[in-house]
Amino acid sequence: MSELSYNPVELIRRKRDGQVLSTEEISRFVADYSRGAIPDYQAAALLMAIFFRGLSEVELLALTEAMLHSGEVLDLSDVPGAKIDKHSTGGVGDKVSLHLAPTVAACGLRVPMISGRGLGHSGGTLDKLESIPGFSTSLSTEEFRTVLRRTGMSLIGQTDTLVPADKLLYALRDVTATVESIPLISASIMSKKLAEGIDGLVLDVKVGSGAFMKTREEAYQLAATLVTIGRRAGKQVTAFLTDMDQPLGRYIGNAAEVNESLAVLRGEGPPDLVELNRVLGAEMLRLGGLASSEAEALSRIDQAVASGEALARLQRCAALQGALVDLRDSNEPWLFDNLHTGAQVVSAPITGYVQEIDAEAVGWAGVALRAGRERKEDDIDPAAYIYLDKKRGEAVSGGAPLCHFAGSPELPPERIARTREILQKAYVIGPAPPTPRPLILDVLR
Repeated sequence: MSELSYNPVELIRRKRDGQVLSTEEISRFVADYSRGAIPDYQAAALLMAIFFRGLSEVELLALTEAMLHSGEVLDLSDVPGAKIDKHSTGGVGDKVSLHLAPTVAACGLRVPMISGRGLGHSGGTLDKLESIPGFSTSLSTEEFRTVLRRTGMSLIGQTDTLVPADKLLYALRDVTATVESIPLISASIMSKKLAEGIDGLVLDVKVGSGAFMKTREEAYQLAATLVTIGRRAGKQVTAFLTDMDQPLGRYIGNAAEVNESLAVLRGEGPPDLVELNRVLGAEMLRLGGLASSEAEALSRIDQAVASGEALARLQRCAALQGALVDLRDSNEPWLFDNLHTGAQVVSAPITGYVQEIDAEAVGWAGVALRAGRERKEDDIDPAAYIYLDKKRGEAVSGGAPLCHFAGSPELPPERIARTREILQKAYVIGPAPPTPRPLILDVLR
């Protein structure tokens, strides 16, 4: 380990005690951690201090800048067309990026998307993509540019040259209970997005039991922070607050969620996934100057799906990134045969209506099935899944399925039992239908 000209313990102590760190101190700490000169345990201690003490606006901008410039910042000015990305703050069953990117790319936008892996109970776009046989999310910068030019989109993860500091800190936050921090979430998201060379960004800030922000007040604060960072960097930014009090779609699990996204691109997807595809996609087209009104933007989104061009665009991107299957073929064996057989059923204890589904609990049930990670070095099972037979507001008879799930035959019995227990407790059933909730709660433009 390299010698340091300062004492990281002193920085940790000062932040622990609520003091403000200088821009230079934050920059040096991030740079030294990125090159391996500071160990995980000291970085984890600073993350925890930030979690409890927060960051001033100057500190937050310094952290974002340090993470952004820990590696290469892309210049995509030589790629024609508006470069607009979308980012979700994370939820359960949120596979929207998988169908949104090809939909807006089919409309003429360029979507350079750097995504992350699962965090805590929340699934990750990269884990879902890598459940597609052969699909590589580890591309060189030049390969990334090539795919973007040829298909209008490319979906990759943080690399050794693009935001390496966030790659390290992202994994560390996941296993040190420091995920739900507005400064850390904001710096992570915006460092990745600003490194992409984008012109604009649409943010999907989740609110509710399955989100990291449980209340609208917290979500609004996060959205405002993200928008402020983006605008200070000269980018067009819109933030939507959307409901995450139950999982999105019906499936939770990596390969299963890819299948559900493909259903959206075939015009067969669940209503909530379709609505977000339309609303977020329309705003991306507006920021990119490809639609003069919301009605025109929505019409273009609908046409991209109905014509099959959105699905074809995803297939071209996937093929260039190494996929060994044809995503347009709904009879491809991998779509079904890699989902484990012998599903376990969770039944309703009484007759009534689903009042609530604790989305965070469902996410942790997925982790118990190894669809997510408990430690950053854990392997995941891409085929493990949960299917929600019933969602909020739907009627169910006593003894009928609420949901079912399946994991590897090698999964220890205690994990199966834990998954069942979590899912059983996640459902609340009552005698009358609950009041409907809107999916889109607020917009910050």
